[in-house]
Amino acid sequence: MAPDRGSTSRHGREEYHYQYRATSTKDRDHHDSLSEDDAASDAAADQVSGRRQVARRRSQARRFLAQRADEGQNFTVRGVLVGLAIGVLICFSNMYFGLQTGWVSGMAMPAALIGFAFFKTVARHIDYPFTPVENVLVQTVAGAVGTMPLGCGFVGVMPALNYMLKPEENGPLVLGTGKLIIWSLGICFFGVFIAVPLRREVIIRERLKFPSGTATALMIGVLHGDTDNAGLTAKDTEEIAGPRSSGTSTLLSSATGDADQDGEGHELDHTDDWKAKIRLLVLAFSISAAYTLVSYFIPQVHHIPLLGFPLAHNWLWTLNPSPAYVGQGIIMGPATTLHMLLGAVVGWGVLSPLAKNKGWAPGPVNDWGTGSKGWIVWVSLAIMLADSIVSLGWLIVRPLLLHAPRYLEELTERSRRRDLWAMLRFNPFKRSDYVPLESSEPSTILEARDSPDVQHEMTRDISEPQGDVQDIHDKDMPPVDAPPEHLVGNRVAIFGFLLSIVVCIGAVHIVFGSLVPIYATITAVILALLLSVMGVRALGETDLNPVSGISKLTQLFFALIIPVSNKNSVIINLLAGAISESGALQAGDMMQDLKTGHLLGAAPKAQFYGQLIGSFVGAIVSAAIYQLYTSVYEIPGGMFQVPTGYVWIFTARLVTGQGLPHMAWQWALGAGVVFAIATGVRASNQGKVWRAWIPGGIAVAVGMYNVPSFTLARATGGLLNWYWRSYRRQEEAPIIILASGLILGEGVMSIVNLLLASLNVPHL
Repeated sequence: MAPDRGSTSRHGREEYHYQYRATSTKDRDHHDSLSEDDAASDAAADQVSGRRQVARRRSQARRFLAQRADEGQNFTVRGVLVGLAIGVLICFSNMYFGLQTGWVSGMAMPAALIGFAFFKTVARHIDYPFTPVENVLVQTVAGAVGTMPLGCGFVGVMPALNYMLKPEENGPLVLGTGKLIIWSLGICFFGVFIAVPLRREVIIRERLKFPSGTATALMIGVLHGDTDNAGLTAKDTEEIAGPRSSGTSTLLSSATGDADQDGEGHELDHTDDWKAKIRLLVLAFSISAAYTLVSYFIPQVHHIPLLGFPLAHNWLWTLNPSPAYVGQGIIMGPATTLHMLLGAVVGWGVLSPLAKNKGWAPGPVNDWGTGSKGWIVWVSLAIMLADSIVSLGWLIVRPLLLHAPRYLEELTERSRRRDLWAMLRFNPFKRSDYVPLESSEPSTILEARDSPDVQHEMTRDISEPQGDVQDIHDKDMPPVDAPPEHLVGNRVAIFGFLLSIVVCIGAVHIVFGSLVPIYATITAVILALLLSVMGVRALGETDLNPVSGISKLTQLFFALIIPVSNKNSVIINLLAGAISESGALQAGDMMQDLKTGHLLGAAPKAQFYGQLIGSFVGAIVSAAIYQLYTSVYEIPGGMFQVPTGYVWIFTARLVTGQGLPHMAWQWALGAGVVFAIATGVRASNQGKVWRAWIPGGIAVAVGMYNVPSFTLARATGGLLNWYWRSYRRQEEAPIIILASGLILGEGVMSIVNLLLASLNVPHL
């Protein structure tokens, strides 16, 4: 008989303890077996649940894209016409600012806002409503027209050819309006076709950020009260757009934060919201336009001796209190503008006096040829070249470093198996198991019940082999795109690209004749294709399209293939750089617009044709506007110094072996080495907080070759941005709208000033 459990017998206790432990071990083994089975069952259930969730989101995304792409408003005559009208205004504005400082902007958000305001105003008189996809069309067309001053070279290359070429360089080349239009039409299309195959890769598969395109989608979604349908949540926005547009997360609160209110109240809030934005835009526009008109009659306001008359007179340290340049600084942000200010301090506060006092630049300070103004351009040029080479080089090296262990492991395994044929067939760029690089793209979905078709598709998706799914997230969703009938076909893209190359070659030959050999034009287009891929990737990741760097790399390459003995080497160098810059610019701008369209469900084919129409009109309009400015104003001179034109011509002369001013190459070499290291550190430490404290080469160079008056105004705008966003922690949308109004106000009113100048209206 077993002892009682309450017995104090030592043997009994031990026997009981032993029996208890033995029983416990058996139970635990049985329990562990059940737990493992339960865990496996739970894991399988989680996998099925995860797959269902992924399939549901994918089906919803497909349905959303299909429904939006089928809307008739994707491509409308009225949308194209309004986009063209807005684009012409932006084109005037960009020509004005481009000839002054080289700054050009697509102004996508203001274009969307203006288009929305126009259609809201005439809402009672139109037959069908103005929708988000039609707004995408408007801003796509407007951006295509507005960026043509840079895309066709009218703010850099053309002034260099027209006014800065020396006789021994077969210059200057004076082109009539007809030839300028032919040139523009020749180079304004192939970049659009380059963007077609890149869209599938960088937007659909890799889901790159394209912060400006995402911010524009946010703006359009909020204006139309359509943010929820687009799936643009505050969290998604912060992840995608990064610091530039993270503040727009609070922008969404007005559109999504009051979901518990009744529909009428939400509609009232939405109406008040967009009306407030329009009022702010109009107010900023009016202030800037008034300043611009006053500055025509009192031009002295462009040069305020903020730091005293001696510095203003002797070293050009003045302030241009232009609201537009303050607005540019707001958009650029504090980091970029402070880096520009650093460039101005080093260039105009240190190097300029040093070159003058040492006799390296004996001429007047503001002389591009013999003065320190031209001397420091060589230093800024070296900084730009170093930044461009390192930045674009990193885009090539980084994927190799990232995937090198996997490539090496695969090759080692094949070598171990002694499979020589497999080693020869190894393709490191082949993706057998594709996973999107970014998981931050918001899902474009419609919140609705699953239809029978959707449920059937979900069942089919789940029944397909899924592999070992350990952790299912949105990033694991297969890429979802618009229906095939709304995509640009491969035949259209290939035929259009080849045709655009033929048009480019023909246009260059008609305008410049034997000055530029055909092989040089073909080579420039091929380089544009290759470099545009890197430029688009940089734009998608950083929101900066390195078109200036791409053009400089092209100029360097052509210095290797065009002999210095060729008397047209400088002309060929300039035109080759212009062609590559145009292609990269168009591809990048198109990609931002396509990102906006994808997030809102617009049909890519409609955007593609809208971009072509905008490019065609923009090429003609920008050529006409350039002729207007050059016939009315002294260029270069006065308000329009065209600094980027001197950067272009100096680069061409440098790479074609022409001499530099005394001591310029030593300082340029030193600056290039310093900023090559700095750019390498910046490029390899994306996302680090301290990265903003390392000066960016392009920003510093821009601060050097522009006179301080513009840089001081931009720095003021950058500090305003910091005060509003970082110090007061306010949403970004109002200050961006304010900046856009300030820029457009001066840009549009410059048309009036142009008319006054053409009529010889005297200044006060």
